[in-house]
Amino acid sequence: MRLDALIFGGGAAGLWLLDRLSRDGHHVLLLEARSLGSGQTVASQGIIHGGLKYTLSGLLTKSAKNIREMPNVWRDSLLGKSTPNLTRTRVRSDCCYLWQTDSLTSRAGMIGARIGLRIKPETISMDERPDALNGVYGTVARLPEQVISPQSFIQDLANQYRDRILKIDADKGLEFDLDSPGEVKSVRLVSPTDGSTLVLHPRQVIFTAGGGNARLRKRTGLSSDVMQRRPLHMVVVRGQQLPELNGHCLDGAKTRVTITSQMDSQGRMVWQVGGQVAEDGVKLDPAALTEHAWGELLSVLPGVDLRDTEWTTYSTDRAEGATANGSRPETIQVLCAGNVTTGWPTKLVLAPVLANEIASRASSPYVSAPFDTTPFASWPRPTVAALPWEEEGHRWWKLGEAPAIPRRRAA
Repeated sequence: MRLDALIFGGGAAGLWLLDRLSRDGHHVLLLEARSLGSGQTVASQGIIHGGLKYTLSGLLTKSAKNIREMPNVWRDSLLGKSTPNLTRTRVRSDCCYLWQTDSLTSRAGMIGARIGLRIKPETISMDERPDALNGVYGTVARLPEQVISPQSFIQDLANQYRDRILKIDADKGLEFDLDSPGEVKSVRLVSPTDGSTLVLHPRQVIFTAGGGNARLRKRTGLSSDVMQRRPLHMVVVRGQQLPELNGHCLDGAKTRVTITSQMDSQGRMVWQVGGQVAEDGVKLDPAALTEHAWGELLSVLPGVDLRDTEWTTYSTDRAEGATANGSRPETIQVLCAGNVTTGWPTKLVLAPVLANEIASRASSPYVSAPFDTTPFASWPRPTVAALPWEEEGHRWWKLGEAPAIPRRRAA
């Protein structure tokens, strides 16, 4: 079967690109070896950043310039005003809150956050504060950065394009036929369920598989050392009495903690805790990180009762195009070699930018006829990934009971 494009990787980047190319009339399929959103997307906190965290030094950085339009782009899709239509994606919160530790550098950071952004923090009164911030001393501001459920977002697009998304066995059911390094002649798939085969002849092969891009590039004869990984060790807290909170505690030019919330199926509030805590956590085992995070939360949220809460942690890697010094890239990365394109969005919020960039380089569709998906109608489809802390066998503990065991690392 001839295709205009074949996408590997069913996270935010791959699915947004699938939508864009499909709407442009391309005959395109997406292949996923695991679960949709596994790795980075479903493990993310789902904040649609507008660049604030990159202006805390008081400067409008390149990163802030590249990301400042994104909240409006996502908001229009979430409202159904633009494509992709994400009206079935669950929005956890329409805003984030900002508060600061009591230091001169923190106050300077809050001022710096106002520089050059499309969305800006607005100081709120004591009466407008969410319950979780009632004990906070000093300024609290509201920032119109939405927080989505990444799992719901993935499910939304997966439902819309189910006929174009295939489950594959990347180890035993995938074979590239190359004319030369980076020049894919055909891709042979073997069904992981019934052993049937499918041979695809794509004009363009696109890797948007996050950490899996390195392995895919190697299998197509390309260098795999163009990617880097920056790890995080996230903390998760749950409890019946935890209040809802989505926001950042600023400490100078850093986000000391970033908290996002959602309710689980048992009616417990669940907090994902990132920011500097997750950066520090890379060097800590789960027990030490739990104690560290507990101390940080007590310090920045003095009015929140953390008794009767349960804790866990999970590790994830931010897979990105490599930089000279290993620092976070300023924006998306796209590499082209032969008919292979490799892309990393750097952040969830930049998935639309990556999709637009790759789509702008695509050749015109083969034919104008509708794409016939019946040849693979019975092919297995991947499911959406579970939340990291809801994976089967994941352990929870109370303070002081955390196991000092090796932690799981998401791809």
